Amino acid sequence: MGPTAPVAVLPATVLATAQSLAFFVAENAKSARAFLKSLPVTRPLAEIAIHELNEHTRPADLPALLQPLLSGNDVGLVSEAGCPGVADPGAALVELAHQHAIRVVPLVGPSSLLLALMASGLCGQQFAFHGYLPVKDEARAQRLRELERESRRQVRTQIFIETPYRNRQLFAAMLAACAETSRLCIAADITLPSEYLATRTLAEWRRLGPPDIERRPAVFLLQA
Repeated sequence: MGPTAPVAVLPATVLATAQSLAFFVAENAKSARAFLKSLPVTRPLAEIAIHELNEHTRPADLPALLQPLLSGNDVGLVSEAGCPGVADPGAALVELAHQHAIRVVPLVGPSSLLLALMASGLCGQQFAFHGYLPVKDEARAQRLRELERESRRQVRTQIFIETPYRNRQLFAAMLAACAETSRLCIAADITLPSEYLATRTLAEWRRLGPPDIERRPAVFLLQA
């Protein structure tokens, strides 16, 4: 199914701010241009400067990204998926902006992590986001057992994500490593027409089998 239009998930003030900017920092310039085109921006895309900040960016490259700000221009930070600065390389640029006493303004928008927690029915008083779990089977299983024990001891919801093409492997690893009574929420494609979200015990997930989350951005929430 097609993507949700930005106007459906972003406040008018945020859309207006994004439409007014001439400088952006994004993980991927191509997808950022597609996002700006969908707003739509009022100025030609060729006149908008989009600089990339991703896993290939060296610390020595960060000051150059700050130059438009130091010259008095506003710069928008766009996340490839999710929330800027949260599990996102943009945090390094935000840190540098603070070091130069540059005002940082967070804009209202959907966060898949918090939206998933809101709809999960799991503990919202104590929760922790752990990013990506280890890729190797043994290390991942050990980490899952650690998170489950911590969740049980502290009554905490454990939140993590995975590269979309490894979602099924993570699901299988959780079935193998975690207790049947632990609850797992799987949230995929949040805010999209294809949104999926369900919370079940591991015993129920074993009976039902994996949901259709292959190659779909997903959030996993575990509470023992």
